[in-house]
Amino acid sequence: MAARPVAPDLFTSAPTPRLIGGRDRATGRIVFPLPANNPDYEALELPTHGSLWSYTVQRFAPKSPPYTGPQPFEAFAIGYVELPDALIVESRLTEVAFDDLRLGLPMELTTTVLRTDPDGCEVLTYAFRPATDRKI
Repeated sequence: MAARPVAPDLFTSAPTPRLIGGRDRATGRIVFPLPANNPDYEALELPTHGSLWSYTVQRFAPKSPPYTGPQPFEAFAIGYVELPDALIVESRLTEVAFDDLRLGLPMELTTTVLRTDPDGCEVLTYAFRPATDRKI
């Protein structure tokens, strides 16, 4: 089945996903996502591992449009993951029971299906899941 990212230049996919951030050429400040068409920033692949900084569970469907997703709606976790020596990224949290979420939980980057378009193409977004190798 065909797949595509939800937005261009948001993350790489092969061989493992990497978020694409930006580093301000003048100050060294790191941002995510990479500002489009801004020569003040250079592309920077962000760390793939971090720790859970904060989280919540989305228990009701977001307004649609534009936030359409799989139907029927299922609750999902969302959180902020601190990437060492970089920044804190907001992300969906996957492959974890809500009761197992805790601050400081080691996390790793993955991708997940956001939706399937009418043509059958899966639209992917980035997400974090508990780290299997526990490196951060």
